Amino acid sequence: MTANLKRRWIEPEIFKCVVENTPLVSIDLIVKNKEGKILLGKRKNRPARGYYFVPGGRIFKNERIEEAFKNISENELGKALDINKAKFLGVYQHFYDDNYFGDNTGTHYVVLAYEVLEEDLDLKDDEQHSDFIWLSPEEILKSKNVHPYTKDYFR
Repeated sequence: MTANLKRRWIEPEIFKCVVENTPLVSIDLIVKNKEGKILLGKRKNRPARGYYFVPGGRIFKNERIEEAFKNISENELGKALDINKAKFLGVYQHFYDDNYFGDNTGTHYVVLAYEVLEEDLDLKDDEQHSDFIWLSPEEILKSKNVHPYTKDYFR
């Protein structure tokens, strides 16, 4: 992280205002294993609750993309990964009708998608995920339980 930056969560009432009025910038991690299968977690929270989705998270204010990548991978995968070993897949946009707070003001993400080859992970059910699975791109595209925005990475 940049000097003197602490990753800090925004107070809920302020974050709600941010979600209602601005896009969030995030990183999605398309994690592949040696067999070419992709890691997905079943989301507990809105938006996309109940769907399998690639791991990811938002970038905090004053956090460099490289540091956000490391922090998000450590938080989501139990292992801090190096962005220099990832392949940038592009910028995506995700628009949801709901948001974390459960109202209908929606959520807008601008997503930086990165592919990484990684298997040695410390995956645990957490505040965001109830379980994790590995699926092939073909299985992802066929599944009704995988969110359409995750499927976009494989079309």
